[in-house]
Amino acid sequence: MLQQIGRFSINALKGARDLAIPPTCLLCDRLVDDQGGLCASCWKSSRFIERPYCEVLGLPFAFDPGAHDEGSAIVSAGALADPPPFERLRAAMAYDDSARRLVSALKFSDRGDLAPWMAGFMARAGRELIADCEVIVPVPLHRLRLHERRYNQSAELARRIAAFTGLAYEAQALSRHRRTRQQVGLSALERARNVQGAFRADAARRPAVEGRRVLLVDDVHTTGATVRACARALKRAGAAAIDVLVFASVVGDDI
Repeated sequence: MLQQIGRFSINALKGARDLAIPPTCLLCDRLVDDQGGLCASCWKSSRFIERPYCEVLGLPFAFDPGAHDEGSAIVSAGALADPPPFERLRAAMAYDDSARRLVSALKFSDRGDLAPWMAGFMARAGRELIADCEVIVPVPLHRLRLHERRYNQSAELARRIAAFTGLAYEAQALSRHRRTRQQVGLSALERARNVQGAFRADAARRPAVEGRRVLLVDDVHTTGATVRACARALKRAGAAAIDVLVFASVVGDDI
């Protein structure tokens, strides 16, 4: 009886909220059934990453390579040729127009209200990583850029994922001690050079990651230069293993 009353109360509060603020699509102004959803048109135009994909880089294959249940380990040629310093990467969406608009709104348009919904998509995509990790760490911003933007979008996503899952959240485990150029417009080699040695785990913060499996969270994965540099810094700090979870990943010709 108490459970029924509780469910009724929750539904009543939800109904009252939706009357006051009708739920709209995250990408456009169309009405939707629930807060945090996409309308049919935006859903159709969005590309969520599903198996089959490379079990290391999380990038979808252009063709179905065969059996691809969660226990199989189908690895792409790119991951074999250039193994990353992390174990696995997962992304909720391909970095197409829909994902780009969401990331841009969160990052540059003060749309912090998008963070819990985007983090929810990420938690679904990274459920196997979340099940294995012990601590969640965001990719940090340099203090001057943090002052300019007022918040770190990767930290907002990481904090929400930690709240959903109850996992430890260590916002200060990594620092970006050298201010780097914006990565947009740089080649893969330039990106790697730009962030080389830019991240570190200060001695006082090392116990947060030492001997633990870390989930590194960022908003977008392009060439992988940033998360690779962060993963190396975490390994130098003694992390047992690193997995990476991002909201969107560049796929194929989008790089």
